[in-house]
This record gives sequence, structure tokens and C-alpha cells, in this order.
Amino acid sequence: MFLIVYAHPNPKSFNHAIKDRVRQVLESKGHVEVRDLYELSFNPILSSRDFETLLSGGVPLDIALEQDYIKKSELLVFVYPIWWTGMPAILKGYIDRVFSYGFAYAERDGQLVGLLTDKKVIIINTLGASELDYVPSGMEECLKKTTDLGVFNFCGMQVLKHIFLYSVPTVSHEERVNMLDRVQKELEEVL
Repeated sequence: MFLIVYAHPNPKSFNHAIKDRVRQVLESKGHVEVRDLYELSFNPILSSRDFETLLSGGVPLDIALEQDYIKKSELLVFVYPIWWTGMPAILKGYIDRVFSYGFAYAERDGQLVGLLTDKKVIIINTLGASELDYVPSGMEECLKKTTDLGVFNFCGMQVLKHIFLYSVPTVSHEERVNMLDRVQKELEEVL
């Protein structure tokens, strides 16, 4: 199974078009589930009740549902915009709550180890800024370090691709079509 985790509140956004293209490509290869975090009204707040439940060996129902989708998936594709040089809060909260200790990582012999070693990840980000704003300044590399290494590799997952689509609000319709075609091509290269 393939899992798309999608985080953008506007159903008319370019991110929505990306999600639809990704879904189309993945459906040609197998079963796809989409977790649209805004449509689901996913609660991003890691609460004291969550901690109590997790520490007692239980898993809150909404977290267990998302973890089940991840367990069944061989490839996870995250589609989201970069806001304030990071992911939307709802996605950060999803990671805080769903990628919990004992599910995504654990301690073994005094070392933290990733537990999701059979999972592969593709990340697709849109940005309002230009490539010239992000690459020379090192911001693109920072995004890769915080998400690719700091989240997904830490949990044992293999990041196959991290695709950045720049200047989305200001590019032409033709450039957006080219971006969608690029996403499709890069997905097909790894499937």
C-alpha cells in the first residue's frame, strides 16, 4: 500500500493538484490511501492525556489509526507547503503524535534506534520563495536535515527523494504543468 500524507487547507491550491497527480501515479502501481490532515481535522496537539496513555502502554485511538496506515504502507509520500521555513503546524503535530516512542523509535542498549526500517519516503514541498532565495543561503539543505535526517531517517525510514518546487505563487500556468510533470517523472523513477 502507498500512503499520501497531505497538509494544505485550500482545496484549490497547487499542493492539491500535486496530491492528485501523486495519487494518480501511485494508483497505477497499487492501492493508495490519502490522509488529508485538514479534511480529517486531525488534532495536532500532543496532550498530557496522550502522554499518560502512551506511557501506560496504550495508544490513543486517533494515533493508533494513523499508525496502522503507516504500518501497512511501503511508501509514504508527504505533500505540503513550506511556511516560515518549516512544515505546517498540523503536519508537525501529526509527526509529534503519530511517530511516537515505541512505534517509530525506541531505545536499545542505550541508543535510540529507528523502528520503521521497512518504510520509504518521498517529500514534495512547494515554496513561495525562489530557488535563489533557498539554495545559496543553505535553507534547502536545512530543510533536508530537519525532515529527511531529523525525522524520517531518525525513525529508520529511507528518504528516496525530496522535491522542492519553487516560486509557486508567481510562476506561469505552463511552469506549474511542468512542475506536475516533473513530480510524476521523479515518482516513476523510484517506483
